[in-house]
Amino acid sequence: MAARTFVIGDIHGEFEHLNRLLAKLPPVDADDSIVFLGDYLDRGPDSKRVLHTVMQMEKTLPCHVFPLRGNHEDGWIRVIDQGWPEFLLPAPNGCFAAMRSFTGGPPPVKGTFPSSEEWSVMERGSFFSDEEKAWLKSLPYWYEDDHGIYVHAGLMLKNGEYLHPSATQPETALLWTRSKAFFTDYRGKHVVVGHTKTTTLPQELSSFTPEDPTDLWAGPCVTAIDTGSGSGGFLTALELPSKRVYESRS
Repeated sequence: MAARTFVIGDIHGEFEHLNRLLAKLPPVDADDSIVFLGDYLDRGPDSKRVLHTVMQMEKTLPCHVFPLRGNHEDGWIRVIDQGWPEFLLPAPNGCFAAMRSFTGGPPPVKGTFPSSEEWSVMERGSFFSDEEKAWLKSLPYWYEDDHGIYVHAGLMLKNGEYLHPSATQPETALLWTRSKAFFTDYRGKHVVVGHTKTTTLPQELSSFTPEDPTDLWAGPCVTAIDTGSGSGGFLTALELPSKRVYESRS
């Protein structure tokens, strides 16, 4: 059997969605790879279980497992290293929910805020263990194989060309960029990304169920697989080179 790559989108603390999706994947062998596009944390109720599941998969699965860094991991690394309250405060970022999942508190109800004690823990990211911090900081910004290039957000445009992730550039651009032109104009080796919800992309350009904007988005050379896990959506995986799609929804 030819080597397969299974690419998994943004999980955002939704352990049940991750569990259901993994159960739908076929058995893997030593020639296969699983690539996670990042954003394991925040929004959903189970960031800690998601993080530990992915960490354990690296150690126990017979295939190659490549967890990439997402902008939410990057955000927490900045919180830990230098502080970044502007990342922690916006409710849609879901950082309060992540903190509660690690400290054992209940998922926060909409409209509630951290107590002063919780904020002191949250603003330093001190609820992460040393092992968890080291793992977050070890996450690479991108991965590439014969089937495609895998990166959390997209490629950077410079002098009219989209840079390969290995080119000299701010690495954070690979995690935070959100340019509609990348999805519509990029031509080159197949790139698979998360970060930008598929509902925001031009459905008329998608070759995969354009009548369902919540679904995976497949443009000419970019496939986007953030289908809203952690924000009321579901989790998606793409198998390459077959382009078979797996979803955590029924």
